[in-house]
Amino acid sequence: MHETDPDALDQNESPQGLTRRDFLSRAGAAGVAGVAASMPFVAAATEIAPVPPAAPEIPGTLLVSLRINGTTYKVRIDPRATLLDTLRETVHLTGTKKGCDHGQCGACTVHVNGQRVNSCLRLALMHEGDDITTIEGLGTPEALHPMQAAFVTHDGYQCGYCTSGQIMSAVALMKEPCGPSDADVKELMSGNICRCGAYPNIVAAIQQVRGNTRVSEG
Repeated sequence: MHETDPDALDQNESPQGLTRRDFLSRAGAAGVAGVAASMPFVAAATEIAPVPPAAPEIPGTLLVSLRINGTTYKVRIDPRATLLDTLRETVHLTGTKKGCDHGQCGACTVHVNGQRVNSCLRLALMHEGDDITTIEGLGTPEALHPMQAAFVTHDGYQCGYCTSGQIMSAVALMKEPCGPSDADVKELMSGNICRCGAYPNIVAAIQQVRGNTRVSEG
């Protein structure tokens, strides 16, 4: 068996006069040059990317001033934005819930100038200058509104999703013409749906506050 002489291989030149040793040497040099050339890009990749510029003002939006729970909010909104979406997505008052979004369930009930409305059916820009009250403005955990306290006492909620709308409607009911019976209360609360079926407890809570109110007024 004959050993291969590396020097002998150098004599086997290609038609272009390039030996195997020359080819390997040049290929290695090219590889080193390629790595060196790429190093600036590797270093750049480890640097912290600059903070992108602020998003440009969206064309077509309007600046409106909304008075909510005694605080004035100057917000830029799409003119098609509902009061519900503005409360939740722009002002970040998420106590008002989005249920059906068609004015059928009452979960989004808020007060506008003291009257209850379905906020999903109102455009926010229509209420510039109005006095808007949401569940966040009704009471606090440390100082519950009497209606909130009555709902707790009578377990007027289960999943709780409809509760803010139920309470807002119940508070508004106190200022509306309503007969004394449970049936009268149910009629005026018929726009608020409780999918859990806590209606008897809700009515009991409202009647408790109505009874307390009558005593205090008498």
